[in-house]
Amino acid sequence: MTRVEVAVVGAGFAGIGMAMALRRAGIEDFVLLERGASVGGTWRDNTYPGIACDVPSHLYGFAAHPNPSWSGTYARGDEIHAYLQHVVDAEGLHDRIHLQTPMQSARWDAAREVWLIDAGGAGHGPEVVVADALVLACGRLTEPAIPAVPGLETFPGPVFHSARWDHTAPLEGMRIGVVGTGASAIQIVPALTRTAAHVTLFQRTPAWIVPRGGDAYSDADRERFAADPEALEALRADLYAEGEERFASRSGDSVAAAEAEAVARAHLEAQVADPVLRAVLTPDYAFGCKRVLLSDEFYPAVASDAVTLVPAAVDRVEGATVVAADGTRHELDALVLATGFASSRQPYAELVVGDEGQTLAEHWSEGMTAFGSTVVSGFPNLFVLNGPNASLGHSSSVLMIEEQAAYAARVLQSRGRRVLRVDPDAERAYTDEIARAAASTRWMTGGCRNWYVDDRSGRLTLLWPGTVDAFRARLARADGSEFLPDPVLTPAIEGRPA
Repeated sequence: MTRVEVAVVGAGFAGIGMAMALRRAGIEDFVLLERGASVGGTWRDNTYPGIACDVPSHLYGFAAHPNPSWSGTYARGDEIHAYLQHVVDAEGLHDRIHLQTPMQSARWDAAREVWLIDAGGAGHGPEVVVADALVLACGRLTEPAIPAVPGLETFPGPVFHSARWDHTAPLEGMRIGVVGTGASAIQIVPALTRTAAHVTLFQRTPAWIVPRGGDAYSDADRERFAADPEALEALRADLYAEGEERFASRSGDSVAAAEAEAVARAHLEAQVADPVLRAVLTPDYAFGCKRVLLSDEFYPAVASDAVTLVPAAVDRVEGATVVAADGTRHELDALVLATGFASSRQPYAELVVGDEGQTLAEHWSEGMTAFGSTVVSGFPNLFVLNGPNASLGHSSSVLMIEEQAAYAARVLQSRGRRVLRVDPDAERAYTDEIARAAASTRWMTGGCRNWYVDDRSGRLTLLWPGTVDAFRARLARADGSEFLPDPVLTPAIEGRPA
């Protein structure tokens, strides 16, 4: 058994960011439980060909750890993984991280006022962790969503999700089907065309795509960034400002959205000459309703002889034949499922049991909720990073993680012996506040079905419907009144400081 003040589950951006925030708040008694064989989260698990970030690299990192060595405007996936490993080294966190140690369950022990975390069964790390506070830094893109396609199990060739890429599969010279046209697919398809015999792309819904642009940084650029930290800081500030400006076009400001949509339409027209294909690739919903994608390679790949675009979902699989909803039949050798993740229904929620014996999944049965996008009623001393309304549609998610981690560390630093129980009224008020802010946005009114909205309640549960500045200001206004007052001070118990 391991006894700590804070247990953090996950060692991706959120978990590492939380560890940094705890240290800066003077809290050293913590561990990170990581199910994988290395740190990195999403950037460890996703290794598909062409993977890169679509947020500028100098904004997609921790403020305390600027990286002058990024290869270009947009970092490759392996670079980001290496960056997180570097941060762990720089922060000296290795002795706090238990790899290959998944959280099997976590239960609030009301009598002892601690979290009991079962981390056993893997043969690594502690079997049981007892913690005063629990931080779920599990990420929102961790569990692949596998479509329920009749006959999929009969397909004789390689079948795998984009986030579980099978590097042993002999894909060269194969006829490969790609299911989905989201953020992963638009990177995968151009990469596959370089080696595949042919790529067949099944598109249920087209995406708005804008030019990616960006340049490779030269050795001189990297040397200049390393020698002049102020220049690097100024670049990050410029990128931050540009990201904040993008919120208007993504959320539905009519003028900004029209200008951005015009850019997307011009991009499509410039890269796809065939008017029939252009029509198939043109969304019928408002710009910003779904995630806006960045690519300079996707349209040329789809317009080439190397790709067949099927404007329909997969209906069923009959052995090596994939039948689309439009009735067309396609003989294929391999299938890549670029079908997204269980984002609005987080799998870890089934494992966490709160004050009244209710699981977090049950509490979230009509969509995720929290106060400050971070703390949840009925779950004492629990913090969720990258959870309810903590994602962004216009800028770097790392910025949100840093704000949440700072809030959690501040609350933990000042709590003393108090058990932090969120006032249900405060959580409801915050949820209503989110709903009012989201009501007029394109995510709610744009005429599409997106992964930001929970279909059980129709509420926006993934995205923060505002700027990063607004989120920072909102958490700054949290003065502790979001927590219920302790009726009496809890006496000291064995193993816990008074």
